Amino acid sequence: MASNSTDAIGQAFIDQVRRGLTESLEKITHCVDQLSEEDVWWRPFESHNSPANILLHLNGNLRQWIISGVGELPDVRNRGQEFADRGAIPKSELLGRLGQTIHEADDLLSDLPADQLLVTRRIQGFDETVMSALSDTLGHLRGHTQELIYITRLRRGDDYQFHWQPTTVEQGAPPATEG
Repeated sequence: MASNSTDAIGQAFIDQVRRGLTESLEKITHCVDQLSEEDVWWRPFESHNSPANILLHLNGNLRQWIISGVGELPDVRNRGQEFADRGAIPKSELLGRLGQTIHEADDLLSDLPADQLLVTRRIQGFDETVMSALSDTLGHLRGHTQELIYITRLRRGDDYQFHWQPTTVEQGAPPATEG
């Protein structure tokens, strides 16, 4: 009985990671669609990353940790280039690359047996379980997703369009007024 329960918990974890990948891509796309090509490459200081560099970085990180690490495919990441690029890639291509990587990661995870979550993999010089690699990678993606939301809000100001807004009191919307 414990095995079935453990498998169910493992599968729920994998499903949550897959959902998190999709949700982050939706939020990232929502933000990048609000930015101009110039804004995608904007950085407040030369030493800071532009939204485009963050997209390149997320693509490299997801490929290295999920596609290569969890999926045991060759690691071809050039981490330094993710931060060195300065503006030659259109935002549609940046989003396309990230979308493709998330799609590949989702496909890989859809076939991942729950009993593989505690298997150790060597990723970026670290020994990690598949579970810790997925958990850390999702946390990394979500952190940078919030960073992209904040940058988009800075660049758009009052013109920023929220991805989601509460519609019920339970969700946090103000109560309807009688009038």
